[in-house]
Amino acid sequence: MKAVIPVAGIGTRLRPHTHTQPKSLIPVAGKPILAHIIDQLVAVGVNDFVFIIGYLGDKIEEYITKSYPNINASFVIQTTGKGTGHAIWLAKEQIKNEPILIVFGDTICEVNWKEIIESPHSLLGVKKVDDPRQFGVAEVTDDNKITRLIEKPAIPKSNLALVGIYKVNETKDLMHCLDNIIDSNIKNQNEFHLTDALMCMVSMGINFYTYNVTSWFDCGKKEILLQTNQLLLKRGNFEAVDPESIQNSIIIPPVFIDKGCRISNSIIGPNVSIGEHALIESSIIKETIIGPFAELNYAVLNNSLIGNDASLQGTVHSLNLGDSAEINFG
Repeated sequence: MKAVIPVAGIGTRLRPHTHTQPKSLIPVAGKPILAHIIDQLVAVGVNDFVFIIGYLGDKIEEYITKSYPNINASFVIQTTGKGTGHAIWLAKEQIKNEPILIVFGDTICEVNWKEIIESPHSLLGVKKVDDPRQFGVAEVTDDNKITRLIEKPAIPKSNLALVGIYKVNETKDLMHCLDNIIDSNIKNQNEFHLTDALMCMVSMGINFYTYNVTSWFDCGKKEILLQTNQLLLKRGNFEAVDPESIQNSIIIPPVFIDKGCRISNSIIGPNVSIGEHALIESSIIKETIIGPFAELNYAVLNNSLIGNDASLQGTVHSLNLGDSAEINFG
């Protein structure tokens, strides 16, 4: 089965980090968001990928080519942000008429991919949310058959949000609906949404069923990135810390430290992910993601996101406190 992964978004909610790198390449628990997705699919035998790239797409293509030389990867360029429906429509020559998996490139989910691939039905991944107004929403029957799909409804009739995982068997009909939407300039929030094309298919009598996702992380916000990092670190699916890179420091697990890092006179953890060749001296860091080649000196960080090649020089304090004194640096 072929996987189609749209990664052309600008990532405005994660600025300034997305000024210089695509959202899908931001590291979480030791590797980019996109790598978590690809690794899950490769593990169940998916080897054919179509990446729809746009903003900073050359960095994504370079990363895929270097890190995954053994997959069959093709790249389609979406030059303007016209929505997910438009992105999939651009890949029609690569998709042909074969069943496909569409997986949004900024979403990490916990699912049984083998079960999804082997299902005879077309499936849409869903999860119950408290406020579905910011998502595509599925309305279903008692047997999980989808009756209606709507993008960001003002008054939702369901709390089942679409999580960015779609298994579509009837790709010829999908392209027919996308052709109709784009030719007729049918937009929602000024974009061509995949949700509207799928609803077109439902209206044609094509059956879609929901697939309930265990965990879903829409990594478009700093807070969600840090939560995802914390959860994945606790799973412990990464290599052990190299003790030679750490001097006179305390590591409080779970922590991921990539190759080539140098850490001295610091307290690191819990829930810290540090990219390759980062330099950390005399710092206290917890609940934080630090990008590759970052340099931190005398830093005190909590719930922070530090980008690639960033440099932070903190303040050195010399104190003489009397009895019962209290000081709080915030």
